[in-house]
Amino acid sequence: MTKAVAAAEAASVAEPKAPFISMSRFLIPIAIGAAIGSALGYFGQCSSGTCPLTSTWWRGAIYGSVMGLLMALGSGR
Repeated sequence: MTKAVAAAEAASVAEPKAPFISMSRFLIPIAIGAAIGSALGYFGQCSSGTCPLTSTWWRGAIYGSVMGLLMALGSGR
């Protein structure tokens, strides 16, 4: 009986991480990148409108979120 109790205690100690903690590894850099990209797109608009990154704020946000995701994937943690 004691072996069963010890096995149950050992199994309860090795619980997986919460899904939000593992997802926050990607969500936080994506949100930061989107915020920086949208600020760059909003405040750094070019006058001709032909600049692909800064022509609109949402295009900058998409670009920034992709860059944030790539940095999160490249961090290797």
